[in-house]
Amino acid sequence: MKLPRRRHKYVPIGYKLMLTYMFFIIIPVSVIGLVSHSMYNDSLREHTSTNVKGTLLQIRDNIDYKMDEVTRISTQLYSDFDFYRNLRSYEEGWENYDRMSKKVLPKLDVAIQSTGMRIGMSLFLKNESIPEIYSNTPGLEGYLDNSSFYHIYHMKRITDKSWYTEFPTEKYAETMKWWQIERDVENNRISLLRRFIDTYNPLEPLEIGFLRINVGIPDLFDSVNYTKIGKGSILYIKNEFGRTMYQSGELPRSYASEAELNKDYLTISESIGNQSWQLVALVPITMLEQDAAKVRLFIILMCLICFVVFSFVGIFISRYFSIRINKFVYVLNAYREGDLHKRMSYRGKDEFSQIATALNDMGENIESLIKEVYLTQLQKKEAELETLQSQINPHFLYNTLSSINRLAKFGQNEKLQQMVLELAKFYRLTLNEGRTMIPVPSEIEQANAYLEIQKIKYGDRMEVMYDIDPDIWPYETIKLILQPFIENVLKHAWCGDRIHLRIVGRMEADRILFRIIDDGIGMKQERIDQIFDPKDHVNTGYGVRNVDQRIKLQYGSEYGVTIFSRIGIGTSVQILIPAKRRSIKRKHGDDE
Repeated sequence: MKLPRRRHKYVPIGYKLMLTYMFFIIIPVSVIGLVSHSMYNDSLREHTSTNVKGTLLQIRDNIDYKMDEVTRISTQLYSDFDFYRNLRSYEEGWENYDRMSKKVLPKLDVAIQSTGMRIGMSLFLKNESIPEIYSNTPGLEGYLDNSSFYHIYHMKRITDKSWYTEFPTEKYAETMKWWQIERDVENNRISLLRRFIDTYNPLEPLEIGFLRINVGIPDLFDSVNYTKIGKGSILYIKNEFGRTMYQSGELPRSYASEAELNKDYLTISESIGNQSWQLVALVPITMLEQDAAKVRLFIILMCLICFVVFSFVGIFISRYFSIRINKFVYVLNAYREGDLHKRMSYRGKDEFSQIATALNDMGENIESLIKEVYLTQLQKKEAELETLQSQINPHFLYNTLSSINRLAKFGQNEKLQQMVLELAKFYRLTLNEGRTMIPVPSEIEQANAYLEIQKIKYGDRMEVMYDIDPDIWPYETIKLILQPFIENVLKHAWCGDRIHLRIVGRMEADRILFRIIDDGIGMKQERIDQIFDPKDHVNTGYGVRNVDQRIKLQYGSEYGVTIFSRIGIGTSVQILIPAKRRSIKRKHGDDE
C-alpha cells in the first residue's frame, strides 16, 4: 500500500516575491537612477570634451601650418648653398654691389613675400664687406607696421645679446627656436631664430650668420577664437614657461588657484608643434549643468513612476503560475525545434499575459533577427558589389585621358609618360584581382598614384604631406578607403587658388587611425549630418557613406568614419579600423 506523500509547508510564492521585491526592484531602480545620472554627466562631459578637442585640433593644425610656413622660409635660405657662397665672398666695389643686387637681395625678397603674413627678416652676417641694410628705426626692431621687410646687420651687433649667447648648440638642419626677444613682448610679436652654417668644409662647419624672422602673434594665432567653442569660453596659448602668449575671451573674475578655476570651468588642452606650447580651452561648467538639471529631474520622476507601478504589479505576481507553466514549456519546445510560428493566447492583464506577450514578441523578434541577419549579409554583398562597380570611375578616366591628350598635343613627353604610368598603377591597385582586403602599403600607394595624377593636373597649386607611422605597415585594410576622401577634397574643398592636404596614418593601441586633413573651405555640421543620414539624403555623400558602411559591415559599428570641419578652417576626416595583421597564407594563395 502506497503511503500518501507528506505535504511540506512552504512560503507562498507571492510572499517570496514580495520579500525579494525590496532587493531586486526598489534597490536596483534606485542604483540605476543614480548610475544613470552619473553616466549622463560623464557622457555629457566626454561629448563636450570630444567636440572641443576636435575644434582644438583644427586650430592647432592651422597654427602648425603657419609656423611651418615660417620655418619653410628659413629652411629655403638655410639649404641654399649658392646663397651661402655669395654671403662668404669678400669681394668689394662693383663686384660686391653686383653680387648683392643679383644674387642675395632677390632671394630675401622672394622669402618675405612667399607667405601671406607680415613678417620682418633680420640677417646678421660675419662678413663685414657686405654693407648693412636697414630702415631708420632705432635699435634692432623686428618689424615695420603693415609691411614685410628685411634688414642686414653685421654680427657684432648681437654677439653680446643673451638670446644669441644662450642659443642651443647647432645640430645641422634641426636647431631653431621660437623666442620673444628684444621688444617682441612689447610689440606683441615673436621671432624664429636660426643660425646660418657654412658646410663648405663638412669636417669643420662654420657659422657665417644668424637669421631672425619676426611674426605678429595675432597673425600667427588668428584662428584662436573663443566663439568657436561657445559663449563664455576662453581660449589661450601659453609657452614653455607657462606665460600666456595669446588669449581669446576674458575670465569674469580672478581665481586664486587652479583647483578653484576647475570648479567653474572644464579645462581641455592640446600641445602645439615641438615648442612645448599648450593650446588651452576653458569651458564653463554652467553650460553643462543646465542640461544635467533637466535630466536629473527626469530620472527622479521615472524612478518614482517605476516604484509605484512595481508596487502594484508585485501584489499579483503570485497568481496563475503552476497550471500554465506547461503551455510555456510547450511553446518554448516548439521554438527550440525551430517552429517559430507557435503563439500563446491569454486573456486578462496579469503577469502571465505579459509573459505570453513577451514570449510571442520573442518569437517575432527571433524571426525578425533571422531576416535582419540575412538582409545584413545581403547588404554587405551588395555594398561590395557597388564598390567594385564604382572602382572604375568613367568621369575620372575621361578627365585623365583628356589630360594625356593635351600633354601629347603640346609635346610634354615626360609628364605624358608619368601620367600614363600613374594611371596604370592606379587601376592595377584599384582592381586588385577582385580582393576586398589589401595591405596598408598598397592602399597608401593607390592613394599616392591618384594624387600623382592630380599633381600633374594642378601643379604647384596642390601640396600634399604624408605622415605615416611605419608601425602600421604589417597590417591589412579594406581597399579604397582613402582615395574617395582625397577626391572629395579636390572636388569640393578649394578655397582660393591653393589646397594643402595632409595624410596621416597612426597606431592607436590595437587600432589604426587614418586622417585626411585639408585647409579648404570646410562645411557646416548640418552638412555632415546629411552625409551620414542615408534615409532622407540618399544622393548626398554617397562615397563617404559607402566607405563608412563597408568598414562597419567588415569590422563592427565601433569602427568607421568621423568628420570634423569648420567653415574657413578646413576639414579633418578620421577613418578608424582594427589593426589586423596580413595573413601569409592568404597572400600566397592570392599569388597563386
